[in-house]
Amino acid sequence: MAKRKQTEYIQGHATHRRTEGDYVGVLLDAVTLDDWRGVVTGALQAAKGGDPQARNWLAQYLVGRPEGKAPTPLNIVVQQLNGLDPLVNRLAKPMIDREKYPSMHTNDAYEAHIRALVATELAAKVKTLETIENPASMRASGDIEAK
Repeated sequence: MAKRKQTEYIQGHATHRRTEGDYVGVLLDAVTLDDWRGVVTGALQAAKGGDPQARNWLAQYLVGRPEGKAPTPLNIVVQQLNGLDPLVNRLAKPMIDREKYPSMHTNDAYEAHIRALVATELAAKVKTLETIENPASMRASGDIEAK
């Protein structure tokens, strides 16, 4: 029996299914900025009142989760005895790599220039799209003058 030649790469029949974007769109339509401001204000009041869940929720949005685990006291002592500093090592690595492998960094200035152009364009577009409803934050950012 000869094997049939495959002409379609996706097998079966797909039907439309809801995506995360559909749900987020409905969420954005239903929750106004004033509604969200009320939620945040309520969480702030609860956190000030000692609610640990409210404090954790606010901290995750404001500060973020730690990226890694804290070093153990034993690791810190060993690093100090060896004269090592992980922060210094991490900050020095790009410079060391540039010196060790100069051919890998011939386009660094060009790439930095392109990143700067993209960042400038993004900042200009985001500033025009943002809607800041709090005049105090607009004064702090220098967008409007204090009266």
